[in-house]
Amino acid sequence: MRRAIEFLFTRLLRSRLGIAVVIAVLVVGIVGAARLVAGPGDDSPGLIGGTPGPIEVTDPAAGDDGLTVTTEPSPRTSPGAPEPAQVARTFATAWLDHRDTTAEEWHTGLRPLATENLTEQLTGVDPATVPADRITGELVVVPQNDSLVEVVVPVDSGELRLGLVASSGRWRVDTVDWQRR
Repeated sequence: MRRAIEFLFTRLLRSRLGIAVVIAVLVVGIVGAARLVAGPGDDSPGLIGGTPGPIEVTDPAAGDDGLTVTTEPSPRTSPGAPEPAQVARTFATAWLDHRDTTAEEWHTGLRPLATENLTEQLTGVDPATVPADRITGELVVVPQNDSLVEVVVPVDSGELRLGLVASSGRWRVDTVDWQRR
């Protein structure tokens, strides 16, 4: 026994192979001990194996658990200032008034109803490129919150969609979009 221990310490542990064998025995021993302590394995899929279907974080039978808005947002307007629908109608009328007018006159008619951002974007726009001539129906106001609304204006060639923002209770058109029917 003494010779075996002496051989182990003098020859085997001084070589690379001996150190590798000792490390392997230690790793196998630690893994084996961990499995004994952990008990029987679980057959359900883990993170590595993925899940058989989508992960559900809510109970679909319980209904919507999101934020419940009890009332529709109501746009706020300063006393005496025009409502968003009035501003949108006036802007749309000025926007559609593009025949027999100069670009400067057209821009001047839009400027008091538009935000500075939109006024800058419309600079250089030729009014002859406006794709419609008249309003053909009732405006639809879709409030997003108390200071942002979208107004859909039906025109003869599609829909004019105006985004209005309220700054200090005064409504101004901030975005213009047109969609062909």
